[in-house]
Amino acid sequence: MNENKPFKPYIPADKVIPEITAVSVVIGVILAVVFGAANAYLGLRVGLTVSASIPAAVLSMGIIRVLMRRNSILESNIVQTIGSAGESLAAGAIFTMPALFLWAAEGKTETPSLLEITVIALCGGILGVLFMVPLRNALIVHEHATLPYPEGTACADVLLAGEEGGAQASSVFSGMGIAAAFKFLVDGLKLVPSEINLPLKSFGAQIGTQVYPALVGVGYIVGPASPPSCLWAASSAGAC
Repeated sequence: MNENKPFKPYIPADKVIPEITAVSVVIGVILAVVFGAANAYLGLRVGLTVSASIPAAVLSMGIIRVLMRRNSILESNIVQTIGSAGESLAAGAIFTMPALFLWAAEGKTETPSLLEITVIALCGGILGVLFMVPLRNALIVHEHATLPYPEGTACADVLLAGEEGGAQASSVFSGMGIAAAFKFLVDGLKLVPSEINLPLKSFGAQIGTQVYPALVGVGYIVGPASPPSCLWAASSAGAC
């Protein structure tokens, strides 16, 4: 381990400012529910989830700093930490629990109830936290200057930017509003077709795609140069 460069937190240990407050916990839980539901829907639909850490950091900074006028970066950090946990828990559930429903469809077991799903997700979340507790000091504190954490660094930069102002959150809120409005036009008012198909009569087949902002976001994350594994998944499951 690299112990030559001691870890210096942005907020000194002797400085006392609000951190785990009722406001930060309630807002974090709300974001966790929203991001968890969104990622569960997206993961089951296209086979890929989107990390919620950075959006949660932007939203927490925007809500705590801009809307509520509270000057505490630690509160914003608690909000983004709790908010991003919903996405992690949802991803762990949607990529494992469907097997239980497949077994139930084949008559090998009973369909899991809502209580069973809740208990399994709760146990998985607690187990993840317990594994992270002993690793935090080793990987984050002692190896802070050695191991790269791009996502964690981005979240920290967002929160630090909030110390100077929360205008960066406007793009996230704008994107959420545009996506919600487009979703309403497609599935609510039916003004825009949800699927576009191009028939290939000479081959007896057709090429189609779905018109949803969520799929555009996933495509942006995957990028145009998809790896072979992603291309195989796309051909077999329609994802990527």
